Amino acid sequence: MSIKEDGEKVKLETCKILNKIGALKFGTFKLTSGKISPYYIDLRIVPSFPDVFRKVCNFYIDLIKKEIGTEHFERIAGIPVAGIPFAALIAYQLEKPLLYVRKGLRLHGRQRKIEGVLTPGDKVLLIDDLITTGLSLKRAAKAITAEGGVVTDAVVLLDREEKGKEKLENAGIKVHTLLNISEVANKLYEIGAIDNGQLETILKQVKKG
Repeated sequence: MSIKEDGEKVKLETCKILNKIGALKFGTFKLTSGKISPYYIDLRIVPSFPDVFRKVCNFYIDLIKKEIGTEHFERIAGIPVAGIPFAALIAYQLEKPLLYVRKGLRLHGRQRKIEGVLTPGDKVLLIDDLITTGLSLKRAAKAITAEGGVVTDAVVLLDREEKGKEKLENAGIKVHTLLNISEVANKLYEIGAIDNGQLETILKQVKKG
């Protein structure tokens, strides 16, 4: 099997997993960015299914090894909240030190935004579940660089294709994604998991950007 064929197999398997655990919902949802969306991908539920969680984290790891290389970063940082469980398991499997970025400034103790040991000059790989506007990843990168870390890459499972990836890359951070939402929608439609109206709902949101 070629690398391309293997990649397509992983994408299809991931889509089937998301469908199986009920991660895709339709309705009216307010996203973390404040944007309103007619659909929602809930990747926070993935760790509630141990076999799925392990498999998805292995997909992340394969992507990291293929597109970045484990020798090109010293530490892994999880983005709150959804990115932290993925980052923890990935860091454990790759034997890399784990950091996580707090949503707000801690008002007691050391009052840091970064939890974990970070040495100036350390290259830090960001891990999140998905990317929409890129704001959460951008804030995390800013917090890490403020403490001397170096951020050049981020890895997410899913790109919602709403310009977040482009914004991050314009800021000098390359975003590596396993899937984009158009691929998810089309594959789910092909296997009969969503209907034509639901497919169009997702694709129209992508066009709105």
